[in-house]
Amino acid sequence: MPDLSAFRPSLVILDFDGTLADSAPWFAQELNQVARRFEFREVDEAEMERLRRMDTASILRFLGVARWKLPFIARHLRRRVAEDAALIPLFPGTPALLRRMAARAPLAVASSNSEANIRRILGESAMHVRHFEGGAALFGKARKLRRLIRQAGAEPGRTLCVGDELRDIEAARAVGARAVAVTWGYAARETLAAAQPDFLVDRMEDLLSEP
Repeated sequence: MPDLSAFRPSLVILDFDGTLADSAPWFAQELNQVARRFEFREVDEAEMERLRRMDTASILRFLGVARWKLPFIARHLRRRVAEDAALIPLFPGTPALLRRMAARAPLAVASSNSEANIRRILGESAMHVRHFEGGAALFGKARKLRRLIRQAGAEPGRTLCVGDELRDIEAARAVGARAVAVTWGYAARETLAAAQPDFLVDRMEDLLSEP
């Protein structure tokens, strides 16, 4: 796999939940309440671990979530995140990561979370992010990446897209950007590795490696 330290991006687009914010425990706790509200399958701890090895389409089939419900579920989750924002921490090192990466390239955040929620959880660190694309549903991330690349005037081939799920890798490929998969978030490491991202990163500090 290529050396990330040798790559000089014109733009870095970061996912939020599972990449910058440690929101997986909150979502795990919330999932069965959402399942009861929107009438899809509840899961136990073992099944939650199984979900970490699936792509988005497989997760929806496993849970039995009808696609027409997705916008309503996403809206509900954004509202619940806004209510519980104080309970969702950033990963240790996120403020330093954003500060130091912003000194090397413009930063953007693309997320299914809302921009307001992202800013609230980032706090003062939001100042390092130039562009936001929030409020997306579970699908359509590539469209948001294209908008961010266009807004920043960046070259797709020199854009790094950093995320913790298979859909982040797929979206990066769809827009011609480089996919950086981080292993401290939602998807299991072996699942991400099997998708062959351009870069696979196990530690946040490795995103800051210098040649």
